Amino acid sequence: MDEETRRRKAVALRYDAARDSAPKVVAKGSGHLAERILEIAREHGVLIHEDPDLLQTLAALDVDMEIPEALYRAVAEVLAFVYQTNRTLAPKTS
Repeated sequence: MDEETRRRKAVALRYDAARDSAPKVVAKGSGHLAERILEIAREHGVLIHEDPDLLQTLAALDVDMEIPEALYRAVAEVLAFVYQTNRTLAPKTS
């Protein structure tokens, strides 16, 4: 395993306003597992946002755990970026 792959980390969040009261950690890992999480995200058209400080904090949470209230603002900023990007990239319908 090369050094970059060994250092790579990833955390996947899910937020469904109809089901969840807050975003949840649905996957996390490092090395090859992180690469697989990123690969699956790309396959499904999920935008990837890199924020080392937020990643470190989210990686400390357990899978299936809702993010704590202290992270709401940081995660909301990421979600707002994702939603805006999705709107910008979405095909225009006439």
